Amino acid sequence: MISRNQATQFISMGLLFLSSTLLCRSSIAQSTDSQPVFQKGVSNLRNQRYCEVLLGKRAWLNLEVKVFNTQGLNLCPEAQWKSLTKESIEKSFDASFVLLNGPRYWTMDEIQAAGNTVNDVKETFGGMEMNLRATVQVSLLKQLMGSKQYTPNEVTRTTNFIYRAGSAVYELTSPAGEVYVMQSYSQIANPALSMKDLPVLNEQLKLPAGWTYRSRVLDQDLYLVVNGVAYVLQDNLFNSYQRR
Repeated sequence: MISRNQATQFISMGLLFLSSTLLCRSSIAQSTDSQPVFQKGVSNLRNQRYCEVLLGKRAWLNLEVKVFNTQGLNLCPEAQWKSLTKESIEKSFDASFVLLNGPRYWTMDEIQAAGNTVNDVKETFGGMEMNLRATVQVSLLKQLMGSKQYTPNEVTRTTNFIYRAGSAVYELTSPAGEVYVMQSYSQIANPALSMKDLPVLNEQLKLPAGWTYRSRVLDQDLYLVVNGVAYVLQDNLFNSYQRR
C-alpha cells in the first residue's frame, strides 16, 4: 500500500498540471512550424477554488489513475467536499486507490491550452459533478519511490499560464538560480491557508538549504509557456510551482 503523503507527492504533483492542460473546451490548431496556437481558455482564475478525486485501479505492476476535477463545473462546496470519504468512493467505483486532492486555489489569472481538449466524461461524487481530466499509468517503481518535495518533476503538456500586470506572484528560487512560480496553493496540509498568507509564506515553509521564497507585484504580464516538458514541484505544504 502507498501512503497518502506518497500519493499526494508523486501523483497529485503530476496530475494537477496534466489536468490544467484540459481546461480549455475546444480543439486548438497547431501552426505550420509546430508551435502551439493558443486560444483563450479560462480567465479570472486567481483564487478560484477547485478539488480533485483520483481513482486508481491496479493492472499487474501498474496503477491506472483517473483524475476528476471540479474546474468549470462548480467551486467544490465545502460541505459536500467534507462529506466525501475514500471508503464510499472505493466501494461505488470498485477502486483500489482513492485520493481526495484539495481544496486547491489557482494563483495565476488565466490558462490557455493547445491540443485536443474536448472531454465529455463526467462523474458525480457526493453531489459534486466532476470532469475526467486525465488518465495516467503509474508504475510500481514510481509508486514505491514516491517524489520528494522541492524536487522538480517533468510533466508533458502544452499550456500558457498568464499572470497579469499588477498581480502578485509567489516564487521559489533554487540554489542554482532556477525560479519556480506558484500556480496553486493547497489547503491539504494547512486547512486555514489563504491568499493573504502567501506574501509571508516563508514563515510556514521548510526551505532546503540555499532555497529562497519571495512575493512580488508584476509591472508587466508574465507568460509561462510550455510546449513539451514543464518542470514542476511542490513545497512542504503541497503548494505547486512551475519553473520559469
